[in-house]
Formats: sequence, structure tokens, C-alpha cells
Amino acid sequence: MSLLPPTGSLIPVDAPFSAAQESWLAGFIAGIAAAGKKASAAAPTTTIDVLFGTQTGNAEFLADELVSGAKARGLGGRASALDAVTPEQLAGMSHVLVVTSTYGEGEMPDNAGLFWDAIQASTVPRLEGLQYAVLGLGDTSYDEFCQAGKLLDTRFEQLGATRIHDRVDCDVDYEDPAALWTAAVLDRLAAEAGAQPAGAQPAGGGAAAGPATSVAAAGGAGASRASRPGAQWNKRNPYPSRLVENRLLSSPRSAKEIRHYEFDLGDSGIEYAAGDALAVVPVNDEVFVGQLLEQVGANGGEALDGRPIAEVLRTDREVRTPSKDLIADLVQRAPSSELAAVVSHGDKHELDRWLWGRDVLDLLRDAGPAAPGLDELLPNLRPLQARQYSISSSPLAHPDRIHLTIASVRYGDPHRMYAGVASTFLADRVSPDGTVDVYLQPNAAFGVPADDSAPMVMIGPGTGIAPFRGFLHERAVAGATGRNWLFFGDQHRDTDFVYEDELTELQEQGVLDRLDLAFSRDQAEKVYVQTRMLEQATELYRWLEDGAHVYVCGDASRMAKDVESALLSVIADQRARGADDAQAYLADMRRGKRYVRDVY
Repeated sequence: MSLLPPTGSLIPVDAPFSAAQESWLAGFIAGIAAAGKKASAAAPTTTIDVLFGTQTGNAEFLADELVSGAKARGLGGRASALDAVTPEQLAGMSHVLVVTSTYGEGEMPDNAGLFWDAIQASTVPRLEGLQYAVLGLGDTSYDEFCQAGKLLDTRFEQLGATRIHDRVDCDVDYEDPAALWTAAVLDRLAAEAGAQPAGAQPAGGGAAAGPATSVAAAGGAGASRASRPGAQWNKRNPYPSRLVENRLLSSPRSAKEIRHYEFDLGDSGIEYAAGDALAVVPVNDEVFVGQLLEQVGANGGEALDGRPIAEVLRTDREVRTPSKDLIADLVQRAPSSELAAVVSHGDKHELDRWLWGRDVLDLLRDAGPAAPGLDELLPNLRPLQARQYSISSSPLAHPDRIHLTIASVRYGDPHRMYAGVASTFLADRVSPDGTVDVYLQPNAAFGVPADDSAPMVMIGPGTGIAPFRGFLHERAVAGATGRNWLFFGDQHRDTDFVYEDELTELQEQGVLDRLDLAFSRDQAEKVYVQTRMLEQATELYRWLEDGAHVYVCGDASRMAKDVESALLSVIADQRARGADDAQAYLADMRRGKRYVRDVY
């Protein structure tokens, strides 16, 4: 759909404003218009329910912005996670705005899955009295782009709800389209309700809103972040943090290279929480960029928007991971290539297997003489994105620094070596005390229990230990009395037991009550964290019955699924009431935010 301002807007479509500025102006103009209404006008009764499904926090922040924008326009507003709403409650709502991300291969995010299951039931109430709109967040590099939003949009329509605005599907750079959608939807609802902006005075009593009105009040993208300390640092304005520590954690003999990093927060004002993530803005490897330029017959001095193309490729474009547009273009240009042969089979899994480990340079070489030149290649290179990493420290223990625990990605052979964009940028190309552009990615759903006495069960093999190191430091400094149990593992104990000294000390201090280890290759039969969970089923279930919060961090495609299967087996075996009962038990834990995941 078009992302132009709504019909009747006084803001010209070619006005030189950003999306957030347009959103603010829309609210400002609406406020002036509403200020002219008679003082006797009835107070609006419309309440907007904003329902969000989120994996990393972006959808929740946008939901907060929608609520702020609704209230600024004189409407009622409240935000809830999708899983916190029953079909019966949904049927009693009048106006619903849904903001949801998509997880994995087109799946609902963790706090929306139960809601989705519930509204697919044949007995679900009809929604003829409900008006709604959907905003989807996603990534066009995935086949099932914004699938969660599409599914919810369709299901609401099937149940008889009235769509009040077309769905918008946002790519990774979601801020501008989200701001335009927010302004359009809220302006329409405010106009229909005859709402008067919050704080407006009757006619003759002054303007309803003025230049002091915040972006949050206008409902523009970035609003909720703007209210947080240090929130001026974001994707478009990252903070140049000094990298003050880069330390190898794993043994030099390990098959992995896991490093500990510390970033100085300086005078940034950034305030983080244990469980948040830090977004690192990487710079591409200069040597690889040179190889890519040589492949397309360019010298790097060519200009693009007044900048040398070599600099553009280093800082602005994704040159490692091929985009879907590039794949499609290369298939058309080189129909006899190996890539074209794989694509012709129509098997997505076969294509994924073939693409695994290959980068843009590989695909250009595969296309041979038919490969595009520089000018034709550039439009098919996606913008270079920041990489998000779970923070492995606590602000109670380290208020002035953020710690990360990252595995450097390196693979290949003597003929061609490959490297992760951000992991090797940090490991190899940032000088001691050099600066790295970063910004905070809050994750309100993933943090230590508010109740200091509640038990915690943490499951995080490999670098999945990162947030749990922060959790343990948090509880140690806070003097929390709740018991703590960590399941950790990797390949070999003697080379891959990262933070061993710290964990041993935490055990000695009585902070870490249980530590179950699973080093998969130290014995003939492989052992994983889920193996240890099943071995400790009786005790694990006892902790669950005592109100333990269960956290999982790590690989989504295999580990997290295997851990959930093990958890369901533990519950089913201990309760002896069947698989459906175990599913319901775990669903209750999800609703109570006692089972949460930080998976990737």
C-alpha cells in the first residue's frame, strides 16, 4: 500500500520532514483543530487496545508509542502482550491495533503463540463489533516475511472484524513506515471519535499542543525510547563506545573462538538492564571489499552520492549474505549456473543447504561472465545491519560498562576463508581503546524475576550463557534469596568451559545453587543440556512447582526446540497426566512470564 499521509492531511507529501516529524506535526495540527471545539463537547469514550507480539522488544516499544499517541489525541489506550488476551476478552474490545514481529520461519513470536492457537479454535467468538489494524515487523531476507502479521490480519477478517487501515509490513528499517502507519491510524480514530487532545483547553483557553509536545505524545517512531535515559543513541544515531577489553575466553586449542568484550558507556547516559541486548554496528572487512570490487571490475574510487564506493561497501552494504533480489537477478542472468540449477528444483531446503557458507563473492563467481557489474550489483545489496548480542553483565555490578560474550565466526579452507561480519570486526579490526558504534536494544520480557525470592532455572549452552552471567551478577549484588540453577555445556570441558572461575566462585558464595554441565564430546555418547534436564527431572519439576522462572538462551533452530521438548517430557512424566496436560502447564508458565526465551 502507499505510505503517503492520510487523506485530508495538511502536510504536503513532498514536505522535507522525516516520518517522526510528520507524525509530530500531524498530532500538533490535530490538537489545534480539536482546541477549537466547544468546551461542552462530550469526553471521548474510545479506548484503543494495542496488542503486541515481540521476540526482541521492537514491537513492544511500538505498542507503547501507539498508546502514547492515542492518549495525546484524547483517546484511551492500553498495551498488552497478545498471549495475555483471551478470545473472550478480544471479543469485548472495540478498537484493536496489533503490532507483531515474525519469528523463525514464519512463526508467531513467543508471546503470541498461545493467542494464535486460541483464535483458530472453531469455538472462538465472532468479532463483528471490533475494528482493527495490523502492523507487521519482519525481514525480507526470510521467505515468510511478516507472516505472523499476515496471519493475524487474515484471521481477524475471517472472524468478522472490520479493518480500519491496511496492514503495513515493515522490513528491518521499520521506523519510517511504522511512524506513518501510526500517525494515519491514530488520526483517523481520533477524528471518528471527535477526540480532544490531552491537555487541550476549551476554545479561547490556548492551543492544545505546542512546540513542547514530545515525539512520544505525537506517537512517532522512537517515542518510548526517547523517554529512556541515554535513548538519544539509536540505530540512526549510535553511540561511539570505546572497546576497553577484548579477551579470549575459550582455550587456543578449542574448535571455537569465544571472546569477552567490554564497552565503556562513558557519558552516554545509557542505562541498561540484565537481559537487554546491545546492537553493534559493524564495518565490513576491507580485504573482502577489495576482492568484491576486483570481481566486478571496479577500483573502489568510483563515487556514489559523493562518497568513494569502497567506503560505501565497507560501511553501508551487506556484502557477505546474498539478498533474495541478488539471487533472483543472478538466476536470470546465468540460467546455466549451479545456483540456477538448484533454484530450478523449487526446493527451499535444498537451496538453503547450497547457500549455507556461501557469500556474495561466491555467487558472482558462480555466475561467471554473466555476473553483473558494479552499477547493477549495488541495488541488490541490502543495507548493512547492526548485529544484536545478549548483554552478559549487570548494571548493578558494572554500571559504566556493557559486557558481551561472542563466538568469532571463521570457517573455510586454505583456498578461501570466511568470516562473520561483526564477530571478526570486533575480534580483529578494532584497535585497543578503539571506538565501536553501538546502541541499546531493551528486552523487557527477558530479565530476572521481580520477586527476589523466586527460583531461576537458566539453560544456555555455548554463548547462550551470556545473559545468565548477567542474571547471576545481578542477584549476587542485589542479595536476592531465590535459588539459581544453571544448565551449561559445550564441546569439551578443558577447552570450552567459559567463565569457569566465575561460576565456581558464584557457587562458593552460594549464589549459584546448582550447576549441571553437558560437554557433548567428552564421552562416546553425546550429552547435551537437555540430557541433563531429563536426568534431573524430579528435582527440576520440584523447582517448577516452587514457582521457578525458566529461561532459555541460544540457538533457536535446534537447541531451543530440544530444550522445550525435554521440559515438556519432564512435566508430563512427573505429573503423569499426558501430553496435553504438559502443554497446558507450560502454557500457563508462558502466560505468567515464567518461561521465556532469548533465541536466535
